[in-house]
Amino acid sequence: MPATFVYDGDCAFCTRCVEFIRRRVPTDAVIVPWHRADLPALGLTREQCLEAVQYVELGRPALAGPAAIAALLRASRSAWRPLGGALGLPGVGLVSWPVYRWIARHRHQLPGGTAACAVPPP
Repeated sequence: MPATFVYDGDCAFCTRCVEFIRRRVPTDAVIVPWHRADLPALGLTREQCLEAVQYVELGRPALAGPAAIAALLRASRSAWRPLGGALGLPGVGLVSWPVYRWIARHRHQLPGGTAACAVPPP
């Protein structure tokens, strides 16, 4: 069974990023908006999916945010694999999570983003 990459299909910015992935990052992973995914079968909750993108491989714990993106890139069949490896290096998480959270908070202001992309503060 292929891995599954789960994203926010209601967010135009996220959808644009996924369109880029589908065009440029060859992968066997199933890429699906969380609203259409069988979350219990994937071992995910709605809350997890609202917080960050998710990457699920059978028999392994789900990865979220930058770790999910890194896993997707590492699983690709392209030149993106080294970037996925670099994102998984020790210490990179210290930078990648704050950057990911900043992007998530401001995605409605980024190219392709709309007001519907805004995430209400916790």
